[in-house]
Amino acid sequence: MKELVSQKAEPRNRSEQEIAGYREVLSTIHEGYEYINPKSNIILQLHRDLYSYSQGAAGGSYKNSDNVIAEIDVEGHQKARFIPVPAFQTAEAMKELCARFLEAWEADRIDKLVLIPMFILDFLCIHPFNDGNGRMSRLLTLLLFYKAGYIVGKYVSMEMLIEKTKETYYEALQASSTGWHEGENSYEPFVKYYLGIILKAYNEFESRVEHLKYHNLSKPDRIKTVIDNKVGAGPSTGYVRI
Repeated sequence: MKELVSQKAEPRNRSEQEIAGYREVLSTIHEGYEYINPKSNIILQLHRDLYSYSQGAAGGSYKNSDNVIAEIDVEGHQKARFIPVPAFQTAEAMKELCARFLEAWEADRIDKLVLIPMFILDFLCIHPFNDGNGRMSRLLTLLLFYKAGYIVGKYVSMEMLIEKTKETYYEALQASSTGWHEGENSYEPFVKYYLGIILKAYNEFESRVEHLKYHNLSKPDRIKTVIDNKVGAGPSTGYVRI
């Protein structure tokens, strides 16, 4: 029986392999985020684990050829939207990015809610892997928000919130990556997008708590209670540390 269960649980195709690997890294972050620092060797290990169920995938290694972030226009033609750091410069770029980020994190001169999306943007502009850059960026986002004390991702899927706003995400990414190689880009659009995502996550979490709080009431009584609590209340920042 154990053998049958084990065989059934094995991922059967590439999609299931990717999901299984993602869950593996997600579990690692949930359980040990306090001890995981975003250093280049740690990011490589997380990428390796992301592909731990995939056959033939080069997990745990930086890209071995130059890549291009492309988009397809309305006529179906593919064109380069952004050209990341060349493959031969990737290892050094990641080492420098992580060192600068950790230095800024420790100095605590920039609010971590601003610093995190700046790091993620730089990561995406480097585009360090042949595959899995998007998934790694979302996993690193979760890790860093946890380390900053914002653990709403345990209860609300930030991955899903980003997926639901994918068009806005790509617009912000494009706006903030323009001029990146020359050091002339503006992080503002991407930072604003990320602040919106964390705000959405906490608003959704608050709604879930409200629902659980009053789930024993009838629907009319629940609506009345919520209205009574809202009327006369002062403005809220929307940020709730838990």
